[in-house]
Amino acid sequence: MTQTEQVVEKLRELGGFASLGKLYETLDFSSWGTKTPEASVRRIVQNSDLCYKICPGLWGLTSMKSQLQKQFEPESEKFTHAYYQGMLCRLGKIKNFTTFIPAQDQNKQCLDVPLKQIADTTKLPEFAFLPILKRASTVDVIWFRKNQMPDSFYEVEHTTDIRNSLEKFCDLQDFYSRFYIIAPAYKKAKFSEILETPLFRSMQKRIEFFSYDALAKQYEVESALAYLSAKL
Repeated sequence: MTQTEQVVEKLRELGGFASLGKLYETLDFSSWGTKTPEASVRRIVQNSDLCYKICPGLWGLTSMKSQLQKQFEPESEKFTHAYYQGMLCRLGKIKNFTTFIPAQDQNKQCLDVPLKQIADTTKLPEFAFLPILKRASTVDVIWFRKNQMPDSFYEVEHTTDIRNSLEKFCDLQDFYSRFYIIAPAYKKAKFSEILETPLFRSMQKRIEFFSYDALAKQYEVESALAYLSAKL
């Protein structure tokens, strides 16, 4: 069986779709004869007519495209808010952070897996006074360092107002943390416009914008590196 055939068969076993990270985890590379099989997998899904890109970070079988389109509506949570929350949690785990999602999101589905099964916790460490903890408890994803202090705050903005997330970040600015807006690329201009207003100027250099595609690429790179590290 060729490498392409193995990838296609694995996608079929996984229901017709998978992330690159999932393919790295589940494919048997023992017969591939290469030190970088993850690069081969990436090339196959990106260049073969047998595969297609469902959305950033997710690949499917072309032969099942019509079925997958019915299964995954473009505006469903599988492609928007919960999907990227799940991706952020998986990326945080690769980087050895403890990942948090709000309790109200724990039963939302990321590719048919509840977020509570992907994130490490829905309970915040007590790293601040109660009013600040209440504010932080609404952030979409937080990565915590081993000392239980927040390393990074993430807000996924698909349909909501970016301004609300920026205001939330301003309330949390006293922490030595990073702040990110995750959103479709077309929202970058609006993000930059709002960040220029006087209210947010103090946070201009601390809040970054990541598009869905940029996040997916980062996740794919980190997944590949994690696979290689495990093999050393």
